[in-house]
Amino acid sequence: METKREFFLECYKLGIIKFGRFTLKSGIESPFYVDLRPLASDPKILKHLADYLLEMLPLDNFDLICGVPYAALPMATAMSLESYIPLIIKRKEAKTYGTKKLIEGIFKKGQNCLLVEDVITSGKSLIETIAEVEQEDLKVSDIVVVLDRQQGGKELLESKGFRVHTLFNIMEVCEILRTENMLDTEEIKRITDFLAGNKIHFEKERKLPYEEKLKLTSHPSARKILEIALKKKTNLIASADVTTTAELLNLAEKVGPHIAALKTHIDIITDFDFDKTILPLRDLAEKHNFLLMEDRKFADIGSTQEMQYSYGLYKISSWADLITSQVIGGYRSLDYFLNSGVVAILSMSSEGCLTDSNYFQEALKVAETHPNVIGGVSQKSIGKSLLLFTPGVNLSAKGDGKGQQYNTPDYVFNSLHTDFIIVGRGIYKAPDTEKAALEYKIAGWEAYLKSI
Repeated sequence: METKREFFLECYKLGIIKFGRFTLKSGIESPFYVDLRPLASDPKILKHLADYLLEMLPLDNFDLICGVPYAALPMATAMSLESYIPLIIKRKEAKTYGTKKLIEGIFKKGQNCLLVEDVITSGKSLIETIAEVEQEDLKVSDIVVVLDRQQGGKELLESKGFRVHTLFNIMEVCEILRTENMLDTEEIKRITDFLAGNKIHFEKERKLPYEEKLKLTSHPSARKILEIALKKKTNLIASADVTTTAELLNLAEKVGPHIAALKTHIDIITDFDFDKTILPLRDLAEKHNFLLMEDRKFADIGSTQEMQYSYGLYKISSWADLITSQVIGGYRSLDYFLNSGVVAILSMSSEGCLTDSNYFQEALKVAETHPNVIGGVSQKSIGKSLLLFTPGVNLSAKGDGKGQQYNTPDYVFNSLHTDFIIVGRGIYKAPDTEKAALEYKIAGWEAYLKSI
């Protein structure tokens, strides 16, 4: 089995602890939020967790195991399977029918029951749980907890004579994350102040206006799209998901005056011809002052991506101002996109996508340090050093029934600090594409102005 530190980092990848600004059930604002329920979805981690918890305990002392509902139930079940100590189940509320039991399972009066809890905060809910278990003439002497939030719960229980065994506490995991460069000293200080009972002041992160973004970037493509945004008062990128050259050029002509960029999937054009498709498209881009963004989503080793980018039928490097690329190939895979600004795919807007929190963090590290990358496609904020391109934007904010999840312009600018919105069907499927593009241009610009 891996070390305890390695085990925690595996757990952390599942998103069990989040740092930021959270309102707890009590109404108190906390700089961190703990949710261990995702651990139950990984059988290997759940088994290892059970082993770690059992290692801390004098197992001969216990006749029964009981998980505090609901998050600790899978943990208690795994511990029972590993130790062969019988499991009982405590309901949150007694049944109103049948036997009306609060405790389910086979047990005898006087047996000693080990309580399993995922997180301990004040300890008050555990005191209530212990009382309910003891009403069944069972004894509780020990509680085992995965994470102690260090807010007095452990001390309260120990003052009442219970033995509390904790696998981790919040400052211990903060130190692990700090040494892995996953948590900075400012965040740790905020957590320390919070645990000490000091009032925490959360400063609202200020969204940078385009003028300030211009000062932070030197990449020609990034500067150009920001300059277009300011000149045309638009942050709209229209998706041209059409299948013929005529449709593509017609759409570009109609929406061109209102957009900062036109996003293409050039390989779906069924009658593609470089001279008849790309050359007039470039003319329209120059006429209406917008960039061309080829949504190729490159996802291969660097040498292959170089050939896909520069050669073949589409010769993307010769005309695309911006291109999208996955970062799954690693840092060096992005070295070959020399003529275009790279927009890295950091997360996707489709339901059930696999760009989880761990992938997002690793991909963001690559994007922030690679000179060819000007921004990222993401459904969450990515900081100030990159431009944020957010897809899945629709004025109605409804899904399409095919897994696409939509957000409104107001939401993405105020909550995610978006820089550019990407709109597809809301424009090209509209009865009047030019009118729809104008509506999104106005809505996007007004949302941007409100956000700064």
